[in-house]
Amino acid sequence: MPPHGTSPAPRLTNGQHPVIRARRTALPAAALAALLALTGCSPDQDGSDKGGSPNGGPAPSAGTASALRALDELAVKGRAPRTGYERGEFGRAWTDTDRNGCGTRDDILRRDLKDVRFRDGKCVVVAGTLVSDPYTGRDVAYRRGRSKVDIDHVVALSDAWQKGAGRWPRGKRVAFANDPLNLIAVEASANRRKSDGDAATWLPANTGYRCPYVARQVAVKRKYGVWVTRAEKDAMARVLRGCSRTALPVGTAPTDAPGR
Repeated sequence: MPPHGTSPAPRLTNGQHPVIRARRTALPAAALAALLALTGCSPDQDGSDKGGSPNGGPAPSAGTASALRALDELAVKGRAPRTGYERGEFGRAWTDTDRNGCGTRDDILRRDLKDVRFRDGKCVVVAGTLVSDPYTGRDVAYRRGRSKVDIDHVVALSDAWQKGAGRWPRGKRVAFANDPLNLIAVEASANRRKSDGDAATWLPANTGYRCPYVARQVAVKRKYGVWVTRAEKDAMARVLRGCSRTALPVGTAPTDAPGR
C-alpha cells in the first residue's frame, strides 16, 4: 500500500583519530520554522521514523481527498456474470511489472514483514514476521514454502472482473493484479475466509483495520474505474462514516503493464 539533513560524523574505532563532538545549540522556534521552510522539511510530531499503520498493514501515502467523499464518485451497478474469469486473465502471477528484478509477491513481503531474511541478495524472501496482521491483529511467522501468510488482493480479482475488469485490455488487468496499492500481506486463513468477497459480504475481524481496509478498496476502485454494487456501497459508507476524516490512500503504479 509503498514510507534530509546532514548525517552525523561516523564514530571511529581505536587507533584512529578521536571523535569530535559538537555542542548543540537550540534554535529559537521562529528560526527553526524558517529553516524547515527553506529546506522543505517538516518535523515529525514525536521525532520518530514511523512506518506502517497503527492498526496493522502497510501505510500507503494519503491524498487530500477523504475516502468517504471519494466513495460517492464510484459508479453503482449490478454485478456482471463471472463467466470467463480465470486467474490467467490477469497475467502470470506476480509479474515483475516495476522492472526491479523481483516478483511482486516478494516486493510485498519485503515491504510488509519485519525481520526479513532473503535466500540471496534482496529478492527472494524466505522468512520474516507479519507483525499485527491487518485482518486478525495477530503476529504471524512467515516461512517460505509452508507459510501462514498470503498476499491478498484488497479488491479481489474475481470481484473486479464482475465489476468492469472483464472488459479491460490485458495490460490494465496485469497492472491491477500487481499494483502495491491493491496488495497486502495477511494471515492466510483470514484471507481464505474472505475469498472474493466485497465489503458487503466480508470485513476484517480486526475492527481497528476496517477503516483503512475500506478506504483502500475505495482508492483501488476509483483508480481503475471498478464499480460497486448498491449493497457494497452502503456497507462501505457505514464503515467510513465512523472515520469520516480518513484520507484516501494513493498509489503511484501505472494502470497499464506489459500483457504477460
